[in-house]
Amino acid sequence: MKLLSWNVNGIRAAHRTGFLKWFEEQAADIVCVQETKATVEQVDQELHHPLGYHSYWHSAEKAGYSGVAIFSKAEPLSVREGLGSPAIDREGRVLVAEYRDFTLLNCYFPNSQRDHARLGYKLAFCDEILTYCQALRSQGRNLVLCGDLNIAHQEIDLRNPRSNENNAGYLPEERAWMTKFLAAGYADVFRERVREPHHYTWWSYRPGVREKNIGWRLDYHLLNGEFRERVAGVGHQPLVKGSDHCPVLLELRD
Repeated sequence: MKLLSWNVNGIRAAHRTGFLKWFEEQAADIVCVQETKATVEQVDQELHHPLGYHSYWHSAEKAGYSGVAIFSKAEPLSVREGLGSPAIDREGRVLVAEYRDFTLLNCYFPNSQRDHARLGYKLAFCDEILTYCQALRSQGRNLVLCGDLNIAHQEIDLRNPRSNENNAGYLPEERAWMTKFLAAGYADVFRERVREPHHYTWWSYRPGVREKNIGWRLDYHLLNGEFRERVAGVGHQPLVKGSDHCPVLLELRD
């Protein structure tokens, strides 16, 4: 099973720069996208069910903001929009899809912002995610959480850690939550398998930054520890353009 996750930074803009061509080439079982910045009614008809995939959308109340979507070759057993928290769900940040072997959470974590104005909101969101995951685990469910976490966890996960110690995405509080989440029994399966530096998933749009690979690793697949034995492969696709993020890949054995 091939799962891809990509913060497209606007699904309509990504569509104009080749999203569907990439989508067809991947032949994935599940594609999760974040920051759609649109409702399903606002996008071209061919994005509703590309290649016949089932599609599910959770959009923000605020126009042109946030939003997540799942494209799935097989129909999930069920799909849930949000976590049941109005403050979170109005921003369209979480889709939960149940499959036979696991529960998939497609998440777009908040950005703390440059002045850290939304740090409290982000940490509350993070805690809601952990509580929700733990509830599913208590029911015996395996979990795959994917998406843009807006957190670079360790120094290896960004090019210039020292100069970014007070910047959103690398704040001590954000990194501490990530440590707590993993300590609760979850695995960052990419980092477990790839210990070399300079693997990033986000780059500033400033000229030359992406070419010089001055990036951050903000996009993840996180699995409960017991499910990691099903991992067949992981990867990033930094050569894929169309967004300031690149797609990330997870392959699971049947």
